[in-house]
Amino acid sequence: MSNPATSGLLTALTAERSALLGFIALLEREQAALMENRGDALPELSEQKTAASIKLNQLAESLRELLRKSIPQQSAEAIQSWLGMNCRDGLPLWLDIIALAQRTKQLNQINGELIQMKLRHNQQALTVLSNAVNKAGVYGRNGQPDFSPGSGRSLGSG
Repeated sequence: MSNPATSGLLTALTAERSALLGFIALLEREQAALMENRGDALPELSEQKTAASIKLNQLAESLRELLRKSIPQQSAEAIQSWLGMNCRDGLPLWLDIIALAQRTKQLNQINGELIQMKLRHNQQALTVLSNAVNKAGVYGRNGQPDFSPGSGRSLGSG
C-alpha cells in the first residue's frame, strides 16, 4: 500500500530505526571508553546521548501519534498485527525497532554496571590513599613534627 498515511508511517519508522542505530553507536563508544579507561571522552558522549535520547523520544511520540489514528491500543503486538495487515513494508522496520530497542536497553545496562564498577574501584583507591596519608603523617595539623606512637615512624630506630 502506498497512500500518504502509509508513506508517512514508513518515513517515521525509518527515522526511528536510524536514530536507534545512532544511539547504539554512541552506547558502544561509551562502552569502549569505559573499558579503555578513557574517562575524558565520557562528558562529550554523555551530552551526545542526552541529545540523541531527546530526539528518539520525539520520533517515538511522532510515530505513536501516526499510529494512534489507526490503532487505539498501542501494544507492540497490536502494532505488529496492524502493520502486517495494513503496511507490510513497515513490519520489518517495526520488528527491527523492537530488536534495536532491546539492544539499546542491554548496552545501557552494561554501561551502567561498568560505571558502578569504576566508581567502586575509585572509592576503594581513595580509601587506601586516605588511610596511607593518615598513617604516614609525620607532621601534625599544626605543621609541627608529630612522633606519636601511631605515626608509623620512629626517629630513634635506625
